Amino acid sequence: MAVQFPKHLKPIEPQGPTVLKQERNKATFNSKDLTKFIYGEEYLKSRDSILQILQADPILGDKSHRYYNGRDVRFKKSLASARRLAELTRIHKWNDQEFGIAEFLFDEPSAFRLHRSMFMPTIANQGTDEQKKLYLEPAIRHEIIGCYAQTELGHGSNVRGLETTATYQPETQTFVFNSPTLTSSKWWIGGLGVAANHAIVMARLISQGKDHGPHPFIVQIRNLENHEPLDGITVGDIGPKFGFNTVDNGFILFNNFHVPHIAFLARYSSIDKVTGEYKTPPNAKLAYGTMVFVRANIVLESRVVLARAATIAIRYSAIRSQGSDAGNPKKITLSDGSIKTVETPVLDYTMQQYRLFPIIAQAYACHFTGQEMHRMYYENQEKMAQGDFSYLADLHASSSGLKSLTTTLAVNAIEECRRACGGHGYSLFSGLGQFYQDYLPKVTWEGDNYLLTQQTARYLLKTMRSVRAGKISQKNSTFSSEYILEYLSNSQAKCPFTSEQDLSNPEILLSAFKFRAAFLIDKAVHAIDVDQISWNDMLVDIFRISRAHCQLLMVSNFIQSVFNSNLSEKMGLVLQRVAVLFCLSTLDQEAADFLTSGYLLPDQAIMVKKQLIQILKTIRPDVVALVDVFDFPDYLLNSALGENEGNVYEKMVDMAEKEPINQSKVAEGYQEYIRPLIHEGKANWTIDQNGIARL
Repeated sequence: MAVQFPKHLKPIEPQGPTVLKQERNKATFNSKDLTKFIYGEEYLKSRDSILQILQADPILGDKSHRYYNGRDVRFKKSLASARRLAELTRIHKWNDQEFGIAEFLFDEPSAFRLHRSMFMPTIANQGTDEQKKLYLEPAIRHEIIGCYAQTELGHGSNVRGLETTATYQPETQTFVFNSPTLTSSKWWIGGLGVAANHAIVMARLISQGKDHGPHPFIVQIRNLENHEPLDGITVGDIGPKFGFNTVDNGFILFNNFHVPHIAFLARYSSIDKVTGEYKTPPNAKLAYGTMVFVRANIVLESRVVLARAATIAIRYSAIRSQGSDAGNPKKITLSDGSIKTVETPVLDYTMQQYRLFPIIAQAYACHFTGQEMHRMYYENQEKMAQGDFSYLADLHASSSGLKSLTTTLAVNAIEECRRACGGHGYSLFSGLGQFYQDYLPKVTWEGDNYLLTQQTARYLLKTMRSVRAGKISQKNSTFSSEYILEYLSNSQAKCPFTSEQDLSNPEILLSAFKFRAAFLIDKAVHAIDVDQISWNDMLVDIFRISRAHCQLLMVSNFIQSVFNSNLSEKMGLVLQRVAVLFCLSTLDQEAADFLTSGYLLPDQAIMVKKQLIQILKTIRPDVVALVDVFDFPDYLLNSALGENEGNVYEKMVDMAEKEPINQSKVAEGYQEYIRPLIHEGKANWTIDQNGIARL
């Protein structure tokens, strides 16, 4: 017989649903209107339709197993789910965006993930028409399953250092793949361990005795008939990980493994089939446009990660009561009309607000920045099509730094929100534990977050040198060169605000972030060019430059979007407050840079801290509505603490009852391991009238 909680018991007053209803009624704006503004009605309509399909599905509708089972069970169920998603895509004729919505709502990384996100796009972008017909068309039908094999045991971010070789033999018209060292083993490749029978393999192209560096190849790795590895291939799963354990990250090694000439992805560069002559790509810069698009999507994904973590922590903090504020005790009206003094909601404590409210602001900042990155990407694509590559370097540098900054913010936010939920945050039922584990790799893949900052800073230092040399003027400036030009026109400027109220002025805040970023760039150029400090010794400063530049971008995009827009008065006002909160909380966190630059005085830094506390109070009535805007269904959150209706404690109890250990009153293992110890003392027992053994 399973363990069950007494059904007549209710949580202490006030009840969670009542609290959330009161919180939502306090909002100064309509959250549903802002939801439509954020997502658009078309997206919401598609999402709701897909959500209904998933919830009603016998395989995808039930997520209850996720918090109780080990990797073996979860991985097998994940394979079933991946297959079912592929079937539903075919049945409902979902396009890429609709499939992305379904994958987002289902919220479990699978063995097929890289098949859609890397394998097929790489063939589509870098393959010839012949290769697309041969490989892409069956991949779309899931008749072959692919992955993307780039990272090696000994090399990750340094792609140029990859060791796997593909040597072209004109006499056989094949590429011979080899893994010359242990560290050349492909490693961490999602989908490779179990599911994939093909892989995009990045290998050093060697032809006519010359090494042309890493290039992509389509390589069949397993027999389509029985899934056995082909001769010359050693392949398997790398084992359990910190998270992401529903994905079969794998390894692969090659030993004189031949692949046909058609395997070389040849849209941009090619090998002559007869002679082995290498033909170079027409413009190496074209690949950077794709990276910008990928990183813009990562910024938008960071938005929902931040908002999801904040949703759980904010809702729970509104319901959770702890201690009391003697100076301002919390009182509620009971159903019989009587007044009762209760404990203080955790959300009313300033420290909790200081920890959580900036995370909401970061979510909105990522939203507006991600949207702007998408707009700039499409604008740049049009320019490149006309042969104009003038914006590409600035856009690529900014996208690199933003990927680093926003994913770091998101990872830190999940952990901060988990801690802000107190002891219950440590339970998987919070919906934050596995969420953190599965998102955590984002700070490493698509570019390590520390290494990426070097790309951003290197471009900014080059821009500073060009501006100083007079090579860039207002006529041919970019966002980066504009604020550098502004700084150089008055490098001794001081922050003009004199009162805390001035800190609600967006132009004053934006100017501070511009000056700080340009100052850091200027000092780094001097250190490297004049003081001859090595790049390695400058890496900490390089990181700070990228962070400052990207925080400036986020501040600028946020301010431009909410202070100069056609938003309704109420919606505009609340978003403007959130934007100011983002500016002040970031400024407070990074105060050392602003003070070091001399732009901000110590007394002004104190004003920033005071105004930050005031803006927290101003936003307090709207915080539950601000997370409601992101409209995450309970199916996605899978959280007791973040439950939309506020039934926190009931949901915790319900989830605890489903724990497999609780399915019998005497748990498995008692007979073998506990009973022998206890029965050693049987001589000291007494048996009462009910047959109960006691000491």
